[in-house]
Amino acid sequence: MRIDLVTIVVADYDEAIEFFVHVLGFELVEDSPSLTNDGRPKRWVVVRPPGGGTGVLLARADGARQAAAIGDQVAGRVGFFLQVEDFAEAYERLVAAGVEFTVPPRTEPYGQVAVFLDVAGNRWDLLGPA
Repeated sequence: MRIDLVTIVVADYDEAIEFFVHVLGFELVEDSPSLTNDGRPKRWVVVRPPGGGTGVLLARADGARQAAAIGDQVAGRVGFFLQVEDFAEAYERLVAAGVEFTVPPRTEPYGQVAVFLDVAGNRWDLLGPA
């Protein structure tokens, strides 16, 4: 078994694709027209880190309840974890791209970590080796 996809609710598909693909460096796996359960048009947008692994379904908010969840999907906690091999390079690249870090880099027993916000405002750990 494995987890194939997790969903992040976003305000705009193209803005989210721009962030995940051009800023974080994920691969755009799919961007296909689709329909909601009641027949309205939407898109099926999936991005994944290079080399595979669990993908992220970028789901545009549909209605007030979903819009309220944008950026708060895990109630303000860090809910997503991006492991990188070269922490310093990744951190500098993200800072240069304008990514907002809410907790500066620090070293923990498990490795290097810094907390950043994605395009929707969700908190992520950027993680590197010790």
